[in-house]
Amino acid sequence: MKQYFKTMKTATKVDYATYAGVVLAFVIVMLCQSMGLLSRSITGMLVPICCYICMSLSLNLTVGVLGELSLGHAGFMSVGAFTGIITSMCLSASVSSELVRIVLSLVVGTIFAAVVGLVVGIPVLRLRGDYLAIVTLAFGEIIKDIINCLLVGWDERGLHIALNFDGTKSIDSLGLSENGIEIIKGAQGASGNDRIATFVVGFVLVMITLIVVLNLVRSRTGRAVMAIRDNRIAAESVGINVTKYKLIAFVTSAALAGAAGALFGLNYSSVSAAQFDFNTSILVLVYVVLGGLGNMWGSVIAAAALTILWGSIIATVVLYVLPEALRQFSDYRMLVYAIVLILVMLATHNPILRSFFTRLFRREKEDGPAVRAVKGGGSHE
Repeated sequence: MKQYFKTMKTATKVDYATYAGVVLAFVIVMLCQSMGLLSRSITGMLVPICCYICMSLSLNLTVGVLGELSLGHAGFMSVGAFTGIITSMCLSASVSSELVRIVLSLVVGTIFAAVVGLVVGIPVLRLRGDYLAIVTLAFGEIIKDIINCLLVGWDERGLHIALNFDGTKSIDSLGLSENGIEIIKGAQGASGNDRIATFVVGFVLVMITLIVVLNLVRSRTGRAVMAIRDNRIAAESVGINVTKYKLIAFVTSAALAGAAGALFGLNYSSVSAAQFDFNTSILVLVYVVLGGLGNMWGSVIAAAALTILWGSIIATVVLYVLPEALRQFSDYRMLVYAIVLILVMLATHNPILRSFFTRLFRREKEDGPAVRAVKGGGSHE
């Protein structure tokens, strides 16, 4: 076993250390919760923290690994949230096990978000830079407006869906029976939901997200995606299908965001589309940047990809707990986030700081005297 770990790659060791760190954090939180050391407010934030960790990790695939800026990530989260709620409410009468319901809801939310990501990604990923950011921003707003017009109910005859674009329809227009369930009521969102999300399920989802993201980054597909990020023309010249690999990263990111959204929706009795607006997308982007992304446009050093992903977890936890502790300053929260985001971008663009951190985290190689002499500009007698 000792020899196995000795011959293991450094990246693999870091991956295992990341998994072990998440497991250790989960065990510590569970012990504190069992001993009553956590307040009610902190306990209530455990599931949302898991959701935002998954969101920041999934966005790292698009912003960090792929190198494209997406400002509509909350749209995929909302798709997963409402499809998960619909699935859970429809199964409430026939499936008594909450664990089965939440697993099915997460799966459905993931699938629907992946499908939406595929539909959006095919035309959108042909754009780059500001154009891609603007289109993804528009997508997030379109999804929010569609959900505000969506009416969904369930009865023994099945699922009833209507779109209230002209403002003349209401939940009564669905024609539900007496035993019917009103699930989504337009701008009011979904209310009366069963709160079946748990911290344990959130921890499992975080682990699954980490495994998917890290294995994708380390795989051949991940290397192809990072090659496209670093130099699109060079990647095309060696036969890499740019559209294919960009779509893989984008759809995977959307699917993981949908799973996080489904867990988020099942944690609250009332969920509205306003909770997944532009500010939410920016908030997740702040988590990613403060977690290690040094460039808003996603130009991240491939060797630091894992550090970025692990830093996203830390930043998510800190930035989610801090606003709760400083709730009286909530009016200035987004302003502070914007200022911090700009400062981080300016700092990481500074060549002196970038060279400092590059030297700090660079693993020193054991070079012979001849190599050191060449690096020094010549031999020293």
